[in-house]
Order: sequence, then structure tokens, then C-alpha cells
Amino acid sequence: MSFEGLIKGLHHVTATVNDAQEDVDIYTKLLGQRLVKETVNFDNEKVYHFYYGNEIGSPSTIFTTFPYKDQGVRQGAIGTGQVYETVFSAPENSMEFWKMRLHDHGLKTTTENRFGKEFLLFEDPSGLKLSIVEDNSDDRKPVWATEEISKEQAIKGIHSVVLAVANADETIHFLNNFGYAVTAKNAPYTLLESQEKGAGNSLIVLEGQGLQEGINGLGTVHHVAHRVDSIEDSIKIKEELESNYGIQVTEVKDRKYFKSIYFRIPGNVLFEVATSGPGFLVDETNEELGTSLKLPDWQEVRRVEIEKNLIPYNR
Repeated sequence: MSFEGLIKGLHHVTATVNDAQEDVDIYTKLLGQRLVKETVNFDNEKVYHFYYGNEIGSPSTIFTTFPYKDQGVRQGAIGTGQVYETVFSAPENSMEFWKMRLHDHGLKTTTENRFGKEFLLFEDPSGLKLSIVEDNSDDRKPVWATEEISKEQAIKGIHSVVLAVANADETIHFLNNFGYAVTAKNAPYTLLESQEKGAGNSLIVLEGQGLQEGINGLGTVHHVAHRVDSIEDSIKIKEELESNYGIQVTEVKDRKYFKSIYFRIPGNVLFEVATSGPGFLVDETNEELGTSLKLPDWQEVRRVEIEKNLIPYNR
């Protein structure tokens, strides 16, 4: 069986971060993303799960975080076997705005040219590696504008993710079979795109020679998710990975807003395959998105207990 056509592109990126208030401030106030969902880590109800994205949290625009401050989680180390950097897509002619905005908020930035484009590199308060790149071909809508960031400047979603691996050839070979084709090389980077191509559908493999092996913890990306149309597609992928690649895949996980499977690819990066639906409007209207704590039915019965264990923050 071929994965071709099943994997549409990126769905979301999920990171382990430190303080909840710092996290909300950096992604909503500074970067201008919408908090489209406030829930909890389904595997640890004492920890928030924040989803940031465009107006309705469309797949490929979503960046999610678990703020684990004071939960006994170690500081992580970014390296091979991880998502090394998350790249956000901004409109053409907005780069100077973002350089100035990040500078004015005390963030150190550098620039790097990759594949003929300028990437603006910086870190969030937890130490996550982030960047912004202009892409005039990115037509994703509706974007989310704020009082300080216009639609002509607003980030449109995730552009791509950089995977750091010890053996790039091995990882690229797998990704070619998985649904991403090599479209450019700019050593030590290789760009791969799904059939849908472009922003939100791209991976960058970084040949990680000289990098330490990544250690999961605060300030690291936990996984990157790829979108499919249906859970039936996910099951086909699971069967293929287990039967013909010898890769162990989890059972289907119900994440309420999508259903998922998880596995580690050659190179050890944790992948998720997530359905595009049902999406974030299943339990809130567009106007209500991100304004209150939402729980799945199986946790709703413990709402009072769960809320007591969460540290309040200001939206």
C-alpha cells in the first residue's frame, strides 16, 4: 500500500513548556495567535492543554502546548530525534514588522537563508526554537488579527517543521514513502512537501551531525502531527507501518477534536496522524472559542476537582 494521497500535510505541533501565563502571553499577545481551545492534558489532568491557531483552529495552523511548571518535569535539551524548530508563515512584506516587534519585546533574533528565503529565528520563554518566514503563496484563511497586528502582518499558521536526525538519508527515505517528496536541498537542510505542497504541508530535515541527542522535557517539542481525512485512513496507515515497516503504532486515541495514532519514525521523531475533524467548534461557537475550560465527557464528571488543580492565568 502507498501512503500517497493519504497524508495531506501538517495538522499541529505540540510542545512541553514551562509557565502557563508566559505561554499564553507569547503566543496570543506577541505572536497574535488565537487561543482556540483551553482544555487539559488528557493524560495529566493537572496540566492545561492550550491550542493556538487561526480564527477557527484549522488543521496546519495549530500550535499546542502543555505548561508543566512545578510538575516535576525536567528541563529538556533540543537535539536529534526531535522537532528542532517550528516555522510560522507570515505574509509578504511583513518581515520588518516582525523583526521590530520581537526586538521591542526583548527577544533576541537572528536570520538565516534557506531555500532562497529569509528565516527569522528566535526562542520563546521556555526555550523552544521558533522562526518566521514570509510566504506570499500562503492563502490560508481566516487569519486572526489583533489590535496590534493587522491581517496584512498576521501569522497564518505553521509553515513547516524542522526535524533534526542523526541519519538524514534514513529519515528522508521513510518520509518519501510516507507522503512527502524532496523538493529542494540546501545543506544541511532538505525540504520535503506533501502533494498539497507549500505552507502547512512541508517538512525540513536537518542533518544533525554535531548535535546532541534530544532529551524530552521543558522547552522541547513533544510531537508533530500530520492530517488525514478520516480515521479509516489512519487505520490503513497503522496497518501498513506495523506490517511492512515494523513500526509500533498506538491504538486510536480520541482527542475529542480529532482522533489520533502515534509512532516513532526512523530518526526517532514522534509522529502523530490526526483526523482533520471534527474540529474545535464541536463544543464552542466561533465567538466562544478559547474563553473557558472545555473537557471531554469522560472528564466532565470531575470538573470541580480538575479546576481546583489548575493554576489560574489571565487570557
